[in-house]
Amino acid sequence: MAVVEIVPISALQDNYIWLLKSGGEAVCVDPGDAVPVSDYLQANGLELVQIWITHHHHDHTGGVAALKAQFPDCRVYGHTDIEADCQVGEGDQIGFAGGIAEVWETPGHTDKHIGYIWQEGGQTYVFCGDTLFSAGCGRVFSGTAKQLYRSLQRYRAMPGQTLFYPTHEYTAANLKFAAWIEPDNTDIRQALSDAVNTPTLPVYLSRELKINPFLRVNEQAVRERVSHLAGMDEDDDAAIFTAMRTLKNQF
Repeated sequence: MAVVEIVPISALQDNYIWLLKSGGEAVCVDPGDAVPVSDYLQANGLELVQIWITHHHHDHTGGVAALKAQFPDCRVYGHTDIEADCQVGEGDQIGFAGGIAEVWETPGHTDKHIGYIWQEGGQTYVFCGDTLFSAGCGRVFSGTAKQLYRSLQRYRAMPGQTLFYPTHEYTAANLKFAAWIEPDNTDIRQALSDAVNTPTLPVYLSRELKINPFLRVNEQAVRERVSHLAGMDEDDDAAIFTAMRTLKNQF
């Protein structure tokens, strides 16, 4: 199998468009803006052969039409919430450079949000869109908080060495909220110091399990703090998660 290199392309205010490249071909994930992708492809002599979309929001799809016009043979993959050449859902697989990306349905941020699980050489890479951010998670729009909780629990169960590729540089802001939830967490304090260096992504799941409060709802300190801040008396993980997502909205 050919070796695939994954590079970030900065776009808009705080987006990353992830590009997988092998030989002279490339795949891009969630191109919210066509210009920086096109510039990179031209500068590196690459042909765009696939586009993977995680959900329909414009900052993830805004560049699709222009890229399709430039590369008419490029295939767009996505759920039923976008105009795609190939509509995909849970368990579907996409081939590139001899490897396979498996589609997971991860609703919550939107009701049809999906992630792409790429495996190569014993390493797992997750293009998670707006489901998981470093030290945080996406807002709930057309999905539900319970869906988002379940999607994140699914990611949480993956091996610690799994690399996640979120699409926004929200890490520093998320860590300020995480420090409010867990003021005694020394890993969060260190991560805040490290976050001055960008990009902060990709990030290993093992790190997120130490600093991301939305993956730590089973920790007693998190449960007690959220219950106190939200003025609730609740012992259910999903309810704690929902209350914490509301607190984050107001933070």
